[in-house]
Amino acid sequence: MTFGEADAQSFMHRAGSDEATSFDIANRAVDAGVNFFDTADVYGQDGLSERVIGEWFARDGRRDDVLLATKCRFRMGPGPNGTGASRRRILAAAEASLRRLRTDRIDLYQIHMQDIETPEEETLRALDDLVRAGKVLYTGLSNYAAYRLVDSVHAARRQGLTSWVSAQMQYSLLERSIEREHVPACEAHGLGVLPWSPLAGGFLSGKYVQGAPPPSTDRLGVMAGRFERLDRPRNWAILEVVRQVAAELSSTPTAVSIAWLLTKRSVSSVIFGARTAAQLDANLAGATLALPDDAAARLDAVSQPDFGYPYEFIRNVQGRW
Repeated sequence: MTFGEADAQSFMHRAGSDEATSFDIANRAVDAGVNFFDTADVYGQDGLSERVIGEWFARDGRRDDVLLATKCRFRMGPGPNGTGASRRRILAAAEASLRRLRTDRIDLYQIHMQDIETPEEETLRALDDLVRAGKVLYTGLSNYAAYRLVDSVHAARRQGLTSWVSAQMQYSLLERSIEREHVPACEAHGLGVLPWSPLAGGFLSGKYVQGAPPPSTDRLGVMAGRFERLDRPRNWAILEVVRQVAAELSSTPTAVSIAWLLTKRSVSSVIFGARTAAQLDANLAGATLALPDDAAARLDAVSQPDFGYPYEFIRNVQGRW
């Protein structure tokens, strides 16, 4: 998402890296063992992130070193077919992404958000055709309601269509809502969870101070209202425990926050965006940090959301739902 410098009107909100820096981050990531790259057609104007990755493939020849994921759904053009998850939109979007990425296949093609105006069977059929054509290998979803996710899984089974292997959802110590329905549904139906925004836009990196505004150059400073929504007593209490655990382990809040997600059995990988090599290294430290059970339990406890009825009722009776 951070590859390419986008203008103020783009999806990126001026939170990206120039092409040379993006190439350096990509190469350093692969050299460090990262093999999963996630992007989307809407990241940057006119598919900027995809075009930068395509240029990197062409220049450095590392296409076969990565599992490449991209997405479609949000608006990329005018009119009714410039957005959504209809058959025409998906097929056209996939071809456009393949051209920008300079590749013959997309390893994981994801619907960026459910489209309530398109029957799920139509979306699934289009994706199935892409898989059968060899242009897409696997399919995933993102930003789906849990009921739609389960309905979609069953629709694919009924019709013998390719079904989902992953669900990319917002998930972090600050945002655990998917544990109500999505995580149990993914575990029941064999979908791996791919958390996005594992650091809550950078809040969990520990660089912000309670009572002080974020720097105007940071993502939380650029994106209007984002910091204000996070500036809550609960979130600062969570961050304090994250800082304590980091100090005990001679680590960083960033690494602890990512390591906590990796303790969750439903999580297949964690998606982060790095704008500099230093940010890349800080995030990668979370993959090798061994989080003790007692530390994970403290983080679970301080970040425990109020799941409400019937979830709390069921858990009080049988321990979980």
